[in-house]
Order: sequence, then structure tokens, then C-alpha cells
Amino acid sequence: MNRLLLSLVHRIGLWLGGLRSLWPRLTGVRLGARVRIGSGCEIALGLSPLRRGRLELASGCFVSRGVVLHPYGGAIRLGQNVFLGPHVVIYGHGGVEVGDDTLVSMHCRILSSEHAVPPPGTPIRSQPDIRKPTKVGRDVWLGAGVTVLGGVTIGDGCVVGAGAVVADDLPPNSLAVGVPARVVRSRS
Repeated sequence: MNRLLLSLVHRIGLWLGGLRSLWPRLTGVRLGARVRIGSGCEIALGLSPLRRGRLELASGCFVSRGVVLHPYGGAIRLGQNVFLGPHVVIYGHGGVEVGDDTLVSMHCRILSSEHAVPPPGTPIRSQPDIRKPTKVGRDVWLGAGVTVLGGVTIGDGCVVGAGAVVADDLPPNSLAVGVPARVVRSRS
């Protein structure tokens, strides 16, 4: 009996995940096969036709509850079998690419822009975004609460420890921790 109930619950979950992908598809988000989207996600191209941007989630992506994916006129592309944990935020102003088989743990942030810093007397908020493309390689693991700043490239096979702030490029197969993130050893 328990097996039957678990099977039924699993099938209902898959069905609901399929329904949650309907709205993004209708609004122009490109979703591959077997993409699963959790509850409470914000996956939107934007309302303004001038700042819609592009969003692409390749086959097998799993987007947990509460994830925010906003391209803001740029682009976000998730490779195959990417896992986004609960409450991950990705802003694609300058373009974000996440490689195949990458694990992005809960509460991570991936950015692709920053504000210009004007002289005193000029409001910072009035300054335009400086777009900085960001790339997270293939088979990468970002630990819980990692922040990846705009313009950074994280090489294939990297592991970034929980709470780290990645402000500079990381070479492939490195293990990095801290604020700012520093490479402490290689996985090879």
C-alpha cells in the first residue's frame, strides 16, 4: 500500500512540474525535454518588449522551488541536467551560461552585471548597468549560498565551498573557498 501511495504522489508531482512549465513555454522560454520546475519560481523574460531577453533550459534541468531566473534583456542558458536548488537567483543582464551536469545549491546567486560608481552627488541608482558575461563550466558544484559576480568564468569541474564569493576566474578542476574565493587545491 505504501508503495502504491508513493508512486501516486510521485506521478502527481511529475504532472504538476509539467504544468508549471506551460506558462514559461507560452511566454517564449525555451525548455528542453524532461525539464522540471518547482513551485513559486519566477521564470520570466520580462514585460517590456525592448528588455525581454532570452531564457533556455536544456533537457533534464531541475529547477527547485523559489528559483528566480530573470534575463533583464540579456540571456540565461542552462545546459543539460543542470540542478538549481531552492531559492537560487540568476540575473542575466550581461549573459549567464551554466554548463551541463552542474549543481547549483540552495540560495546561490549568479550575476552578470554591476552598477557604475559615479562621483559623489550623482545617484548610484541612476547609473546604467555594466554588462559582464558570466560562465559557469560543466560539472561544477556551487555550495550553498555561493555568490558568483559578473564577468567571472568558473572552469569545468570546479567545486566552490559554501558561502564563497567568486570575484575572479577559477581554473578548471579547482576547489575554491572563502570571501573572496581562493583556490585551495586542485581536484586532479
